[in-house]
Amino acid sequence: MSEEAKEARGVRKTREGVVVSRSGDKAVVVMAERRIPHPKYGKIIRQRRKFHARDDNTCKVGDRVKIEECRPLSKTIRWRVLKAAEAVKAEGAE
Repeated sequence: MSEEAKEARGVRKTREGVVVSRSGDKAVVVMAERRIPHPKYGKIIRQRRKFHARDDNTCKVGDRVKIEECRPLSKTIRWRVLKAAEAVKAEGAE
């Protein structure tokens, strides 16, 4: 294998998104958004995608989180929550 192939092998994809739902005990659904220009017209388009991620009961709906690619943990879960970048403020709290 070449040097470039060895370096690329250990790199895992990361995404940042918002928790849109909690599915099950230790899983969350994260909506990630990419902003890219249209190939022909150049207008910025928002592309959204949902990822199922493993979480050990640290995130709530609305939290901004960073997720990382991992081995398949179940039928749909292939991502792991790394950290909560920004927590949602509780209503009524100042």
